[in-house]
Amino acid sequence: MLEAYYTFAFTLSLALMLVYAFFYHRHYDIHISLIFILVPISNLAQLLQSQCKSMEAALLANKFLYIGGCYLILMITLAVFSLCGIRLNRYVRLLLYLITTIVFLFTQQIGKNDLYYREVSFAYKDGGVILLKEYGVLHTLYYAMMIIYFLLGAGAIIYSFLWKKQVSNRFIALLALPEAMSFLAFFVGRGLSKSTGVFHNLEFIPFTYDLALIMFLIISHQLVLYNVPDTVIETVVQKGNTGFISFDFKFRYLGSNEIAREIFPELNELNVDQIVTENNFSADVLRWLEEFSSFNGHDSVIYHCGDKVYRISIDYLSDGTHKRGYQLYIIDDTKDQKYISLLDSFNSELKEEVAQKTAHIVEMHDNLILSMATMVESRDNSTGGHIRRTSEGVRILLDEMVQSGDFDLTEEFCRNIIKAAPMHDLGKIAVDDAILRKPGRFTDEEFAIMKTHAAEGARIVHEILKGTDNAQFKIIAENVAHYHHERWDGSGYPEGLSGEDIPLEARIMAIADVYDALVSKRVYKDSMSFEQADKIIMEGMGRHFDKRLESCYVSARPRLEEYYSSIIKSP
Repeated sequence: MLEAYYTFAFTLSLALMLVYAFFYHRHYDIHISLIFILVPISNLAQLLQSQCKSMEAALLANKFLYIGGCYLILMITLAVFSLCGIRLNRYVRLLLYLITTIVFLFTQQIGKNDLYYREVSFAYKDGGVILLKEYGVLHTLYYAMMIIYFLLGAGAIIYSFLWKKQVSNRFIALLALPEAMSFLAFFVGRGLSKSTGVFHNLEFIPFTYDLALIMFLIISHQLVLYNVPDTVIETVVQKGNTGFISFDFKFRYLGSNEIAREIFPELNELNVDQIVTENNFSADVLRWLEEFSSFNGHDSVIYHCGDKVYRISIDYLSDGTHKRGYQLYIIDDTKDQKYISLLDSFNSELKEEVAQKTAHIVEMHDNLILSMATMVESRDNSTGGHIRRTSEGVRILLDEMVQSGDFDLTEEFCRNIIKAAPMHDLGKIAVDDAILRKPGRFTDEEFAIMKTHAAEGARIVHEILKGTDNAQFKIIAENVAHYHHERWDGSGYPEGLSGEDIPLEARIMAIADVYDALVSKRVYKDSMSFEQADKIIMEGMGRHFDKRLESCYVSARPRLEEYYSSIIKSP
């Protein structure tokens, strides 16, 4: 009976592992994948132990059983943290792996001394083989490790349910089930077994492991839906109207999809890793890559092929941390290009109507940008309204600069800076929530990641405004996003620019951004008084900020204080 039960449990876990493998998606969590490997191993060890005919074989199977016994609970705990969006420091993860491995090595001393099992005997019961064990001092360490991991997992689930708004409560509930089942199987089931004498602590664990696998199958299926960036990318790829071609920096062909090969048939004749030349590939593409490399920036071109018109965007191919080559994105732009040609052919009687429609589109575009900025702000740990307040701060500073007459500012320039101000932190959309919403000081590693939002923001702004007719606004918006954390003395980021190498629009944005950060309340700090904030700003003149803007800031200070007093409680 016991052997049949373990055979069924092992067979079911193996079948569930195969189901998981069949539906495997590259965005599945690695810890869940390891769980699906460890459960069949654990259940197989349980089955083998029930079939043993000698004490030596039973002890060997028992040692094998501890592979799952030690590492399964660790994998479940790490999966819970990962899926709840709680980032563990890599050294903390290393420590957990080290502790688990040490405990596992202790279990391998069974039969060699009495530290883990003081006494162990071999018996037949209920149609199967069992080990009757009297636990030693090191087994207490195993219990302690299990309890700590259960508490860590439960704590992460409770914390996410109460405070993490960007994690689905339904998802958290699904995570709680395998955590609870593992706890009940190991502790409650073991207690019942001791009190009833049934199967000597082994009855419930394999079955509950299988139930946990079923829950993790459901979780994995739901996981892809909640991974918004990856889901969007997959949707674009699967939609089938975008071509992709990849090259390394030596112009070696790395691969392409079917859409790209239909547009450039020469790709069908190329071998992966083959260097492309004008003799074996389109000279146009090679020219685009060389121009892109020379200008070291983003680019897009229009390519005519038969009656089709394609927009080809070129960007760097990245592995997540380093640039490794070039990536071409090919989109059928025929309808848009025909529409542009149609607009060009409109006569003068339609110009006013076109202008009205264009204004409406611009308004929608501006609203979309503002909505994106608001969405990014909602992920930050500010109290909200940062983009609105900094935009008003920029407006007040510009008014004083115009009145001073010390700066040759056009009306269009001022209008463009105010319009661009809400976009200055768009790059934070690429920063992980665990860092962006951290209620405290960043580690050096976290701050390095946070600093990437400036360059990433410039890239996003570039892509958003790629087709705009207002070239000056596009440049100003990119500069505001890219350089608003640069400092006059060169100690800022991301480029370490200094002095007048920093665009004027970014220097203005820096004052408004820092002033708002000082006088506004954040999750990790209280708001400063206007006097404290003013002291910091003035001390930063000539170091952090452009000294030439000092007089304009001083003139603007009463209006800034009046504005902030009207929207937030004065410190």
